[in-house]
Amino acid sequence: MNPSDSQSITRRRFVQQASRAIPATMLALDGGASGARAQEPGKRPKQATGIEVLNPRARVPVGLIIDDSTCLVNLNRFAMPQFNTAWGGNTKSYHRDWKSWPVEIPDSFVRKFGEWCAEQGVKGKYSIVPFPACVGRLDREVPGWSRREINDSIKLVRDLMMPNWDIHPEMVTHTRVIDLKTGHPYPDHSPKFMENWDWTTGKSVDELASYHAYALQILKNIDLPCDGLTTPGGYGNKVLPQLSQATFESVRDIFGTEVPHYFRHLYTDERSVAPRVEYASGLDGNDPQCVVSIIGCTGDWTGGWDNVEPAGADKFITADLSSGRMVDVITRGEPAMMVCHWTGIYWNGEEKGFKVFQEVVRRLHARFDHLIWMKLSELARYWAAKELTQITRAGEAIQFHASFACPEFTVSIPKGARGNLLIQHDGKIQLLKEVALSKQLQSNTWYEDNDRLVACFNLPKGNTELVWQ
Repeated sequence: MNPSDSQSITRRRFVQQASRAIPATMLALDGGASGARAQEPGKRPKQATGIEVLNPRARVPVGLIIDDSTCLVNLNRFAMPQFNTAWGGNTKSYHRDWKSWPVEIPDSFVRKFGEWCAEQGVKGKYSIVPFPACVGRLDREVPGWSRREINDSIKLVRDLMMPNWDIHPEMVTHTRVIDLKTGHPYPDHSPKFMENWDWTTGKSVDELASYHAYALQILKNIDLPCDGLTTPGGYGNKVLPQLSQATFESVRDIFGTEVPHYFRHLYTDERSVAPRVEYASGLDGNDPQCVVSIIGCTGDWTGGWDNVEPAGADKFITADLSSGRMVDVITRGEPAMMVCHWTGIYWNGEEKGFKVFQEVVRRLHARFDHLIWMKLSELARYWAAKELTQITRAGEAIQFHASFACPEFTVSIPKGARGNLLIQHDGKIQLLKEVALSKQLQSNTWYEDNDRLVACFNLPKGNTELVWQ
């Protein structure tokens, strides 16, 4: 990574500001199972009492996080023997008959999956591992496939998937660590030099950022922009503060992303799965900064990374639509981001995971009419605006000072003087239209909810007023 001088100054300032939020003695400590030490919020602006920022359009965000996907290469067919070698052949879970698995997950399946999801409105995150299991780099050569086949596969991702899915690197290989000086895997095959396990322990922000940037640059070389990244396996578990800051550095350096995000954690217990906005700083200036941790809410119950029998749709939502993990999370109003692995979705051509997911979507749409499918970048931006927008009252007017612009920003406010409800920004006025029902809410509308009003509008960066006229 060779950032410009101005980028280096920005990165240093971010790390310095972020580091002040936690004692120096904690920076290199184990983040623990909860991940709490990575979740240093940084600055928060004042928000007037009696005003609540709701979910977008007063709906519950949902999405699908797909791990271990890439172009054509069936990643885990090649990863399984590398994991087995790393642990000395002593771990039974790596003794599956990986040689019988196909080497490829074909583009015909990507098209089938992507088109079905588009029809259903499904959104989420789709990994593209840049150097999958050391088979080959997507921006150079991937032995076993022609350059045209790889280019066509990349184009399919760009054209079909990217409108509804964020693209993430899942580090460089998802298996062995690459020596950035040589571009080859380190000769040590042990867990100390596997991305999934020990390599990140003790690494600095700059070391992690350089490694992330290497992965991100490969995807930039093939014109797949990224607003975030996914950690493979246990990557970063013992350096959670550094992981968070390195995500900000690398994603902003390579792609100039305003609100970088990452997927590291998933919880299936009672912990909150709302996104966590970390290391917020500079909110009053021209360069506000933060990074957002997106949290998954389910286990992989669609067939796993290793083609196990799927746990099935009932784990997500039961056939009678009354219970299941998704029901629990959605009914408490938190974003419900499901997690799966591409290998299990395809399941050696039997598509077992895909069939489970299709049934889950059918059941979700049958039970709920207030869901909103979102990409991870959309969710990250919304949560950054939700937590980092200053909100004050001046008589009947409600004033917003937003560090980040945000579409479909939704607030619940006390009833005011009756009349027209307007948004004023930069000398321009936008009339909000009244609607009768919450499910009719969209940008530039409002509805009455008992003794409250709920307004939805596109929040611009800077100063905005919501007023009665």
